[in-house]
Amino acid sequence: MLRGDCVDKSSLNQKRVVDENSKDKQLEQFRVNNEGKSLTTNQAVKISNDEESLKAGIRGPTLMEDFHFREKITHFDHERIPERVVHARGYAAHGVFELYESMKDFTKAGFLQEPGTKTPVFTRFSNVAGSLGSADTVRDVRGFAVKFYTQEGNYDLVGNNIPVFFIQDAVKFPDLIHAVKPEPHNEIPQAATAHDTFWDFIANNQESAHMVMWQMSDRTIPRSWRMMEGFGVHTFRFVNEEGKAHFVKFHWKPALGVHSLVWDEAQKISGKDPDFQRRDLWESIEHGNFAEYELGVQMIDEADEFMFDFDILDATKIWPEEIVPVKIFGKMTLNRNVDNVFAETEQVAFHPGNVVPGIDFTNDPLLQGRLFSYIDTQLIRLGGPNFTEIPINRAVCPFHNNQRNGYSRQRIDVGQVSYHKNSLANNTPSTSTAKEGGFVHYAEKVEGRIIQARSDSFKDHFSQARLFWNSMTPPEKQHIIDAFIFEVGKVQNLNVRQQVVDMFVRVDKEMADRVADGIGVNRPTGEQVNVTASSPALSQENTIKVPYTLKVGVLIGNGFTGAEVKKTVKTLRKYGVTVDIVGEKQGKVRGTDGLSVNVNDTFLTMDPVLFDALYVVGGTADNQAKFNFDIQYYINESFRHYKPIGFASTGVPFFSASNAKVGPGIVFATNDSDFDKTFVKAIATQRFWNRDIY
Repeated sequence: MLRGDCVDKSSLNQKRVVDENSKDKQLEQFRVNNEGKSLTTNQAVKISNDEESLKAGIRGPTLMEDFHFREKITHFDHERIPERVVHARGYAAHGVFELYESMKDFTKAGFLQEPGTKTPVFTRFSNVAGSLGSADTVRDVRGFAVKFYTQEGNYDLVGNNIPVFFIQDAVKFPDLIHAVKPEPHNEIPQAATAHDTFWDFIANNQESAHMVMWQMSDRTIPRSWRMMEGFGVHTFRFVNEEGKAHFVKFHWKPALGVHSLVWDEAQKISGKDPDFQRRDLWESIEHGNFAEYELGVQMIDEADEFMFDFDILDATKIWPEEIVPVKIFGKMTLNRNVDNVFAETEQVAFHPGNVVPGIDFTNDPLLQGRLFSYIDTQLIRLGGPNFTEIPINRAVCPFHNNQRNGYSRQRIDVGQVSYHKNSLANNTPSTSTAKEGGFVHYAEKVEGRIIQARSDSFKDHFSQARLFWNSMTPPEKQHIIDAFIFEVGKVQNLNVRQQVVDMFVRVDKEMADRVADGIGVNRPTGEQVNVTASSPALSQENTIKVPYTLKVGVLIGNGFTGAEVKKTVKTLRKYGVTVDIVGEKQGKVRGTDGLSVNVNDTFLTMDPVLFDALYVVGGTADNQAKFNFDIQYYINESFRHYKPIGFASTGVPFFSASNAKVGPGIVFATNDSDFDKTFVKAIATQRFWNRDIY
């Protein structure tokens, strides 16, 4: 059975869904629709002229008494806030998290108690290194941050699409970001790690070895935010009502599986459509193809903290899923786009310190630093301590405290008391016991001398990097080697290049030798670590593969066989495939049997890298030579990117004129009586790595 047979398409015709929950109702009071309204100032004074400023004579100087002009320009001059230092390039959506099964045996968090409980969420995806105006598809870690609006307060699960990080201690975070950002003497390159300072940092901070293996893999060029995993990265705690704790790591598992672009394709998309991933999320939700992710945790009993050959508090290490399985307990569905990107996506403030009773921290030194850094960042970005009153950041449950004043205060606090303890207000707002829902920090026993040092258990930097390499399939390994050659090949300093291969020989000797050959330095003399284990969960080849929501470009002209094309397109849509009709020009094309098809896009407005597969129908056009050339270009590009290509009976001559070869993922209607379903299976496969593209 095709995976597509199992897909629930009940939501396909839903244009837009707004959950009738408390967060949506809360936000409703802040939504303003100006359509049909009279133009006013911010003071609600109606304006009679918004085209000319007030002047002394028709050709005279502008007068400062023009209050509308002053307000309009002043507001414009102050519309921008500082972009995030990291994760600046992002996009977000609203949704809901539904609990599958109770987790009360492990945590007292209220939203994880009763199966069926629905909690509104707001999720922001992002790139790490680039500025707000950079492209979506650069090679980079992706942020995966979720704000749960629970009835006990806001809980933020602030993670990435990679389960580990470059460094072990937060004191090194400024150094990492200074190294990865554009170099200060020329502000180049933007949103890229392929430069001297980044690789100099890596070679001299070898705790980054594991993360760099992920960074060079396909994981950092995801096909879609809807098709990437999310990880909490750090070790947290679940604490239940009895006070028993478990160490946990959080995992988001996408319903569509984990899929990536190829590097050549990713670079071209950056030019063809720098908004590729945000457009993908926006359009999918608008069309009712909601993004879905299951949430799970790996759990380790406190008594087992030291039973592994890695330190469970080390953020550069994973807990292999084959050793510590992921327990799935709920699903997040992103089902509503934002109304205003600035007001919601840009002003949302995440913080890993936003927890609820039942979820607590550990002594992970990277996490400990983030608990300070995030809130400190929001103070400067969002203009002071009242950023929690911005609509997107407001809790859905009531909040009461003695905090007052500050920039942009929106609450009007009444009463004379703003301190604790007090008698004038009967010592309210009052604190709550644990039984009353008060947050009580986990009582961990801590002993030791005050010292600036790192545990010896954090010092193995290469075993899990080797584990990751062992877990990759041959195509994935080749992609990692190619990525190293591209990235380090951009480094101008030969000494830094040499240091990099001398470092990564510890991961794999053959890999390092091939990289050294590719970047013009000496082969390293060191040896790889002795690790033979692998983790199949780390390979994307073991992911779910479905055709649902994948995008197929139908290349068509006049003179096609109507019944054939109609049947194939109907089958594609049955399995949830998105179909885009591409031709010489927008408008109608007609088949030999009189069927007309509307062309949505032209060869100029689209590009083969923007499709997951092609259906080549062919036909005739006003400019036949250019039409033939364009289709051949589309075929050649898709073929070399390992994508499936289906050929209608009228499309076969275009195959013969292209560079494509008969083989995996190439499907012909002329010699396959079950062409439609064969083509759908090929689309679900997505890439055919055993194809001979040379």
